Amino acid sequence: MKKNFAYGLFTLLIAVASCSFTNKTFENDDKDKLLIDIITYVLSKGHYEPKDIDDDFSANVFEDFIDLIDPTKRYFLDSDILEFETQKFQIDDQIKNTDITFFNMVHERLVQRMSEAEKIYQEVLDKPFDYTLDETINIEYDKMDFASSREELKERWRQQLKYATLNTYDSKITHATEDAKTSESSEEKVLTPEEAEISARESSRKTLSEFFDFVGDLQRKDWFVQYINTIVDEFDPHTFYFAPEDKEKFDTSMSGKFEGIGARLQKKPEGAKITDIISGGPVWRDARLEVGDLIVKVGQKGEEPIDIVGMRLEDAIKMIKGPEGTVVDLTVRRIDGSLEVISLTRDVVELEESFAKSANIIKEDQRFGLINLPKFYVDFDDYSERNAATDVAKEVERLKEEGAEGLILDLRDNGGGSLKTVVEMAGLFIKDGPIVQVQSSDKGKDVYDDKDERIQWDGPLVILVNELSASASEILAAAMQDYKRAIVIGSKQTFGKGTVQNVIDLNNIVRSNENGDLGALKLTTQKFYRINGGSTQLEGVKSDVVVPDKYSYIDIGERDQSNPLKWDKITPADYEIWKGYIDYDETVANSKKRLSENPQVKLIEENAKWLQAQQDEHEISLNYDTYKNEVKQDREKSEYFKKLNEYDSRLTFESLKYEQELFTQDSVLREKRDRWHKSLAKDVYVEEAINVLQDLQMNNLKHTKLASVKG
Repeated sequence: MKKNFAYGLFTLLIAVASCSFTNKTFENDDKDKLLIDIITYVLSKGHYEPKDIDDDFSANVFEDFIDLIDPTKRYFLDSDILEFETQKFQIDDQIKNTDITFFNMVHERLVQRMSEAEKIYQEVLDKPFDYTLDETINIEYDKMDFASSREELKERWRQQLKYATLNTYDSKITHATEDAKTSESSEEKVLTPEEAEISARESSRKTLSEFFDFVGDLQRKDWFVQYINTIVDEFDPHTFYFAPEDKEKFDTSMSGKFEGIGARLQKKPEGAKITDIISGGPVWRDARLEVGDLIVKVGQKGEEPIDIVGMRLEDAIKMIKGPEGTVVDLTVRRIDGSLEVISLTRDVVELEESFAKSANIIKEDQRFGLINLPKFYVDFDDYSERNAATDVAKEVERLKEEGAEGLILDLRDNGGGSLKTVVEMAGLFIKDGPIVQVQSSDKGKDVYDDKDERIQWDGPLVILVNELSASASEILAAAMQDYKRAIVIGSKQTFGKGTVQNVIDLNNIVRSNENGDLGALKLTTQKFYRINGGSTQLEGVKSDVVVPDKYSYIDIGERDQSNPLKWDKITPADYEIWKGYIDYDETVANSKKRLSENPQVKLIEENAKWLQAQQDEHEISLNYDTYKNEVKQDREKSEYFKKLNEYDSRLTFESLKYEQELFTQDSVLREKRDRWHKSLAKDVYVEEAINVLQDLQMNNLKHTKLASVKG
């Protein structure tokens, strides 16, 4: 894939270089205009599916940029939006003419409105909140109109701040009462409702003061980067502009070293949503945060937390990140609606936990193997270094030596990685043949084949997936499914990312540039297709055996991102179905029947539906008694679902012999593996995978004996 794209990229660079992208093109060396010109040109020539920059495009940029910088609608007035709308269908022409009138208009007004908002929130917080009133707030901000006057805007601030302080108010009363029970000086610690209300308001005042100080330090260029990314985001959710400092961070992340808390975040009107947890990082090790949780406040150890609702994601991330060894306090709204403060010590992700690892699974007198692969890692500069394909091959060989009779490849939460490693890894399980098809916008399809006729594992194979299995994970699962080489067990469908991105350094495009570092553009250039011709885009891979999980009804896939490319299909590749299984369809049917009768699966389904209902609740009571009652009910429901963690599959898990030998010198590794094995023992996915492996093995054994008798 890299080889083919390299030619296309070379052609693109030559074409761009032939254009007059020099400082002379623009008056006053306007870097903003230069960036607009270069980026839109690269998008039109290099993107897999370039869009027409027309009135529809213009309207989308308009709506999305306003939503990006004022998601909770507490800065702009309706009159501002009406004024901005004079530009709504002009943005496309402005982009083509490197005109930034719309951005300048919005940015100047935003600075003005933020200054006014500082006065408004002070006025609001000068007056007590009455938590005995029966009033509610609707937090579905995207369906809310902008305020028509300063008075209406002030009322919006009042409701949002009352909502923000409600949890703080409750916390101060509850904690004071709990402290009083265990303290000799209890009379000094107990807060009256009036005192708690004052304290909660002052806490919010300090938080907002720090927030506006933080925003006040932002420069015009910081806001302009957001505008550029609003434009490029209209092409697809994976095309992204990196400002110079962000490009450096991207390079660091590609090297496999992550500093901070080890989680990827997505901007939401109600906070920063955790979309991915990086193996080996602080969040992963702590094990309390989950994908789908919302970070709503960020505090440094011992300091008052700052509300990040409505804050730009990049700014929130800067607050969350910090030097290794320092502590950050995250106020988190769980996917079940509950609030919790979680303290994490920032660290560098332990790379070892991002690599493949395996375990023996013992059921009665049989042994099976499980390989967990967090991502398809590779050193692009030196493929001979450690990579996912060679590591999995080693683990397969080790499991064979220890007597594994069936194999589970766990790709859950695996967001993808190197295409080359996918092709090589698939080749471990088939004789030869196509693995994936890749198509560029300017040429026909390329078919990537396994040409090595050796089969390293010819026994029963199960692949585990979930909604967070994406990209390369979907390629492997799809290929094994199309060959009928493996039975795929997991979520109804995987993430659905079927596109390829390449990073273009914009500095290589400009001649005699005196504007400084221009950053880079991550560009969608190709699309993946299954060997049966269907795309993995949007639809992902549909499991042969569907097992519900907590994300079953929550929007986290590619289809829920902004402006995703559409699903389509091309001609299938030439391949032959695996003939190593007997009664493949019967095995799938038996698995579905078992799961339909499994009480643990029914409880998981019940939990998933409850979480969906919690997320769909947008009308929130601002009455303290109602709030406390709802918190109590949520806590009771959460306690009820804790039964999920009490499940025991009664399977035995062991580390491989080579790893056990390391335990004598590495107690931390032993602890990590013990923790992993305990979680696997509660995993109904793994339990059913073992049942399927046994069925496949038994059916093949019966067929072999029958053939022997007939012979």
